[in-house]
Amino acid sequence: MVTRIRSFAVVALLLVGMGVATAPAPAQAAEGEVTLESIVNNSILGHATDGYYFSFGSVYAELPRIMLARTAEGNLTVDGYGSTKSLLKNGPYGLTHDGEGDGGHAEVITDPAKIEQAIAAHDHLHGSVARTSGHVVVDFSISRHLVLSLIAFLIVTGVFVTLAQRYKRGIGRTKAPQGILQNMMEVMVIFIRDDIAKPNIQGEKWRTFLPYLLTAFFFILVANILGLVPFAGAPTSNIAVTGVMAIMTFVIGLLYGSSDFYKEILTGPPDAPVFARIILVPIEIIGLVMRHLALAIRLFANMMGGALIIFSLIGLVFIMNVVFGEVAAWGTTVISIGFTVFILLLKLLVAFIQAYVFTILSALFIGMSVEDHHHDDHEAEGSAQGDLDSRLDAVEDAVEPATA
Repeated sequence: MVTRIRSFAVVALLLVGMGVATAPAPAQAAEGEVTLESIVNNSILGHATDGYYFSFGSVYAELPRIMLARTAEGNLTVDGYGSTKSLLKNGPYGLTHDGEGDGGHAEVITDPAKIEQAIAAHDHLHGSVARTSGHVVVDFSISRHLVLSLIAFLIVTGVFVTLAQRYKRGIGRTKAPQGILQNMMEVMVIFIRDDIAKPNIQGEKWRTFLPYLLTAFFFILVANILGLVPFAGAPTSNIAVTGVMAIMTFVIGLLYGSSDFYKEILTGPPDAPVFARIILVPIEIIGLVMRHLALAIRLFANMMGGALIIFSLIGLVFIMNVVFGEVAAWGTTVISIGFTVFILLLKLLVAFIQAYVFTILSALFIGMSVEDHHHDDHEAEGSAQGDLDSRLDAVEDAVEPATA
């Protein structure tokens, strides 16, 4: 076991070293000098957030841009280009940098010389584009996080289809599971079933929601681990991805919500006075929405925070080179790589923790929605609700320190 841990640490160190050694250099200013602003905006924020490209060292692979736009004449049109560079060169589009122009409004850069300069410095990958005539209605461009989300989906689908074929042949049912993958997956599936679904969802209702909980757990886990792969990224560091998953939990709770759930949400607690219900009903509705909003923000903030820390540590080498020179940059490299390896190992732990947290909170929220209250036994109802609240508080207390 110790040997495996050491081997994993060595592999992680080599991967990080490769990632730092081949990390894309910061964009350069017009006179060929690297600036602190370009390091922060392009190398740190640009790679930690979503974008329409993949960077493999100094090589950039741009992704297609698809725009549903309205022309100056008022007609709808679909503009499709193979890359942002092609869109700026061949389409009626210009490059914008927020904060420039009169009154702090974005200025649209259309001068071909400036566009070529931005493309040469890769600034066009980190800025926004705007139509020079008409306006963009919806941007359907393929982003980096969309591609990585599809990769996570394909990985999870491939793993479970493979395991399903094995179980169909009787491996794992009539005889013991075979192989590391099947044994590992069976342990995690049983853990989610017995320690997450069953305790938090009333009666046998957990069977209905177990497929969703398994899908959410493994998709988030794989998406989080993709953030540890050099030149990739975690789709869960995008609020759009985590927001959609939180909305799915919210919608499932509403669709399968019991009559007691809706009665309490819309009319307030049955034992409360009428004047108190007038106050409690909007509080209950706001609380229901805020719980799921926090579900999205918690996962997004943890994964984005980890990515910002890693790229900040790597960017520190370039910052030291700009401020203090090449010798200081080489001296900082050793410290930067060491801390980056530590953060990566911590992010591996956080990848599992955040997948677990999202899944157990989803199970709790769904369980609260589908629970049937037995009003003829108020004491049992209070005990069950108290137990559910205590489990929710325990999860919240356990999760608060686990941030990256």
